[in-house]
Amino acid sequence: MKLGMVTYNLGRDWDLETLIAHCEETGFAGVELRTTHAHGVEVSLSSTERAEVKRRFADSAVELVGLGSAFEYDAVDPEVLRSHIDGTKEYVRLAHDLGVGGVKVRPNNVHVDEGIPIEQTLEQIGVSLRECGEFARDLGVQIRLEVHGRTTSGPANIRKILDYADHDNVFVCWNSNATDLVDGSIDDSFTSLQEAIALVHITELWSDYPWERLFTLLRQSGYAGYCLAEIPESPDPLRLMRYYRALWQALARG
Repeated sequence: MKLGMVTYNLGRDWDLETLIAHCEETGFAGVELRTTHAHGVEVSLSSTERAEVKRRFADSAVELVGLGSAFEYDAVDPEVLRSHIDGTKEYVRLAHDLGVGGVKVRPNNVHVDEGIPIEQTLEQIGVSLRECGEFARDLGVQIRLEVHGRTTSGPANIRKILDYADHDNVFVCWNSNATDLVDGSIDDSFTSLQEAIALVHITELWSDYPWERLFTLLRQSGYAGYCLAEIPESPDPLRLMRYYRALWQALARG
């Protein structure tokens, strides 16, 4: 496994040069660029600018692991839903141009209070993901569904969404949530999703989340991808990153 970071929120105010330099200096091997942050990597980039971003990462020791979008597919309004699907496709084109392996999307809301059964929303999300996954597969880009949302982050609901999507290019971004735990264990939740895990987000390693067990399960499953730190900003980011990497190495080593 490899350690990287999400620009949300530690690196939200770093330009691309600073981001790459900080990761190189502290041994973070990869980064997921969350949309709207100071790195400026957005769909508005020209083809020349996209080529320059790709070159800058290729010339560095840091891998551009993925693009982090906020697209979601629960909207009741069909026009809003279509805008998120089409927006995802534009982001996939950007990922392809940058040579990035995947785009992170998310479930977010359910609309039971509006009279819409939760199962209907989960199916809508899954069907939307299938369309996005099919489009992205032709461009060599994964769709990575973050385990996210007050209700939708329940692993059983993520499993249902994946089953509705029924597509081999729709994957999971494990998000290290409290909702992963069932009777104090993450084992059942992990087992239900492990075949689809393509990326892992990790948070504060001092928390009571069962980090050692997660890393053991990841190793046992053969996962060799990135664990991306999604942590708050710090007035001393380099020092924080060095300590974080040391603790991650100790926990992940087993």
